[in-house]
Amino acid sequence: MRGLSVDHLSVRGFRNISSADIELAPTFNVVHGDNGHGKTNLLEALYVLGSSKSFRASKVKDCVQFGAESTSVRASVREDGLLRTQSVGIGRGARSVKVDDKRPPSLSAYAVKTPMVVFHPGEIVLSTGPGAERRRLLDRVSLFFDARALETLDAYARALKSRQRVLEQRGTSASELDAFEELVVQHGMLVMEQRARASSELVPSAEAAFARIAAPGLVLSVSYEPSAPASVEDFRRALVEHRERDARRGSASVGPHRDDLALSIDERSVRGVASQGQHRAVTLALKAAEIDVVGRARGARPVLLLDDVSSELDRERTAALFRFLSEQRGQVFLSTTRPEMLELPERASLVVRDGVVRVSS
Repeated sequence: MRGLSVDHLSVRGFRNISSADIELAPTFNVVHGDNGHGKTNLLEALYVLGSSKSFRASKVKDCVQFGAESTSVRASVREDGLLRTQSVGIGRGARSVKVDDKRPPSLSAYAVKTPMVVFHPGEIVLSTGPGAERRRLLDRVSLFFDARALETLDAYARALKSRQRVLEQRGTSASELDAFEELVVQHGMLVMEQRARASSELVPSAEAAFARIAAPGLVLSVSYEPSAPASVEDFRRALVEHRERDARRGSASVGPHRDDLALSIDERSVRGVASQGQHRAVTLALKAAEIDVVGRARGARPVLLLDDVSSELDRERTAALFRFLSEQRGQVFLSTTRPEMLELPERASLVVRDGVVRVSS
C-alpha cells in the first residue's frame, strides 16, 4: 500500500484561522491548545482539502471566516514519493477544486485523490443514533469502488425532491409523477447496488475489528438493510401505492434515503442493549473498517484525523485506539488539550492559539 501524506498546508480565512502556513510530519502530528482556539478548525481544513466537504457543517460555505468573502486550503501532497498540489477554494456561492492547478473531471474524482478518514467525538452516533450517519459511511466508502457514487446520490435526491413537490402541489394523480418515480427507481437502484458493494467490504472488517477491541466473547454482527424492494417493478409499485401517504407525511416511505446498517451484539440490537463502552467499541470498529477498506480500495493509506477522541473514550478503548494507531504507517493528526498524555513516536507538535498555528519543539 502506497504512502500518502500532506507535506505543507496553507490555510486562508478558514473559520478563525486567518492565515497559516505549516510544514507537517509524515507520521504523527499532534495539534494541541486550549478548547475553543481552533484545533478542530485545522483538522476540518484538512478534511475539506481532501474531500471538498466539511465533517461538521452540511454547507461547506459555513467554513468561510466571518466577514471574509472566501476561504482557501492548499497543500503539497506526497504519494509514493511523488509530489502534487491540491487546493479547495470556497466563496459565498461557489466551490473550486484543483489538482496541480487543473480542474479534475468531477468532485468524485477529486474526493478519492487524497482520502482522509476523520474520527471525532460526534462519531458515537454511528452506534447510538439513527441511520443517517451509517448511510453516510456507506456512501463515503462507495465512492472508492464506483466513481459515479456521488453523482448518483445527488441525482436520486433531486428526483425524490421533485416527486415530493409534485405530490404536494399537484396531487397523487399528476401526470408528471410517473416520470419522476422512474428516475427515483433508476437512481435509487444504483445507490442500493453501490451501498451493497460497500457493505460487503465493510462488514467483515468491522466485525473483525470489534473482536480485537471489545471484551472477549462478544460478537458484533453488521448487515446492510435496504429500504426499498430489490426489483425495479416492486420498487416502482411501492412508490405508486404510497403516494397518498407520502403526500401527507412530506417524504417518501420507501427508498435508499431510509437505508441502514443493522448492528447487533450477540444477536441483540446495539441501539437497544449496548452499554456505553460497547457503543464506543462498535464506533471504533466501524471507523477502523473505514480506514481499512478505503486504504485497500485506493491502494494508499488514508490520512487519519482524530479530533480529541481520547476525551470520549474510556481507558480500555483509548488503549485499543493507540494500539491500532501504533500499527499504522501513514500520516495521523490528533487534536488534544493534553499532549503530554500521548505516547507517540516521531511526532510533530502544532500549537493552536486564537486561530494562530505554530510548530513547537
